[in-house]
Amino acid sequence: MSININSAVVSKEAEGKSYQFALTSLTFLFFIWGFITCLNDVLIPHLKQVFELSYVQASLVQFCFFGAYFIVSIPAGALVHRLGFQQGIVVGLTIAAIGCLLFYPAAELRTYPLFLAALFVLASGITLLQVAANPFVTALGKAETASSRLTMTQAFNAFGTAVAPQFGALLILGAVTASIGTEEYKIQEAQSVQIPYLLLASVLLLMAAIFAWLRLPKVQSESIDEVTGHTSQSDSVLSYRHLVLGAIGIFVYVGGEVSIGSYLVSFMGLPEISGLAEHDAGRYLSYYWGGAMVGRFIGAIAMQKIAAGKALAFNAMCSVLLILIAICTNGALAMWALLAVGLCNSIMFPTIFSLALAGLGRLTSNGSGVLCAAIVGGALVPVFQGFIADVVSLQLSFVVPMLCYLYIGYYGLVGHKVESV
Repeated sequence: MSININSAVVSKEAEGKSYQFALTSLTFLFFIWGFITCLNDVLIPHLKQVFELSYVQASLVQFCFFGAYFIVSIPAGALVHRLGFQQGIVVGLTIAAIGCLLFYPAAELRTYPLFLAALFVLASGITLLQVAANPFVTALGKAETASSRLTMTQAFNAFGTAVAPQFGALLILGAVTASIGTEEYKIQEAQSVQIPYLLLASVLLLMAAIFAWLRLPKVQSESIDEVTGHTSQSDSVLSYRHLVLGAIGIFVYVGGEVSIGSYLVSFMGLPEISGLAEHDAGRYLSYYWGGAMVGRFIGAIAMQKIAAGKALAFNAMCSVLLILIAICTNGALAMWALLAVGLCNSIMFPTIFSLALAGLGRLTSNGSGVLCAAIVGGALVPVFQGFIADVVSLQLSFVVPMLCYLYIGYYGLVGHKVESV
């Protein structure tokens, strides 16, 4: 196998070094978008209080953020196919930076719809990054270790999600000094997001400049065919059953994970659970996302010897059990059971993603677009759970993500097997 870089054929030895450098560069990218995505879990209770929103209204934060995946993913797949993975990353970083900058006027004007618009633009850039970076990682190495490789990079994505709640709790939830209920308090609450998102915009623009300058391997569709060992015969990516079922898996996984993260702060604030203040509960989010980080590092090693489907099914059923405990009990046991779901989440996204892309060959970038469109589950499932929380109770509403994990167990056992329809 050889890959053409600037009209030169790279030797296997040099190729390996290029892959290592490329993966190192991509790893930091995974970290920053995990960090940004997880800040939504701090924004939801924050904006809920600022604008006095119901659970359903507050869930529009995730609806707009993850709704961008559905709208942008398919065009993003076509754009990445045209520009290449590296240029797609540069464009994605630039768009995400613009979204961060829009938080400043949204906070200044104290307009909830403008906050939602800023989140949509930010998520559009993140979507483009997902479409470009995930298949890039799967292509940079042997096909049989693709799940392990993507799990390792996703571990750093999870590291970003673990750090973000601490950052958000300190600079957003803990930045208000005025007395609660006063007009000055509301102004400070709204404006507390300005500095954090300006900092993020600066980091994203710096990264865009770095990725524009880096000389990374040009992994095109033909190269992906050679790496995976497959050549696609079908004109439609949707003719692959395991991809379609995998897209449903991504939908319910992201929906379940985001729903839990979105309502954890409120859940821990319930008197019958822990009665924690928002600022303190926000810090506990790090255990949820930190569990995913630890699990991904472990999974990256373990999955070199354990079948990806079996590992996926095992983690999914553990999640179902933990959520049942959180629904049926109170106090610290319920709180820690729900936080522990983060550990089970660890290998799910990269495993479903790599299993669903298996055998697509030159349709890989299109398949990646379909899978990233399915991330819209993060927009819809939290809204549905919010409706159940408003109508019944917040604690019982966690049956919604529990059903999501039941499907993931099915996909790990049966649904991921490669078949054309």
